[in-house]
Amino acid sequence: MQTDQLKVNVVIQVSAVALQAIVAQSKKAAQKDASGFCRVDTADRLGEMVSRFLNEYDFDAYVRDPDNYENR
Repeated sequence: MQTDQLKVNVVIQVSAVALQAIVAQSKKAAQKDASGFCRVDTADRLGEMVSRFLNEYDFDAYVRDPDNYENR
């Protein structure tokens, strides 16, 4: 995360398919405890994924463009 960023809590819409993929991939990547159980906070992982996407695809430029504020 860049130093000039803030953490904001928002409500977003994601497809069920995207959420299922995050859950499945997070479980695969998670470290298992001694009993073989893995603990995954999918809400945190979703936030990380969305933040990374926004950084990679230049959300800053997107929000500066007035055309993106028209009602759709």
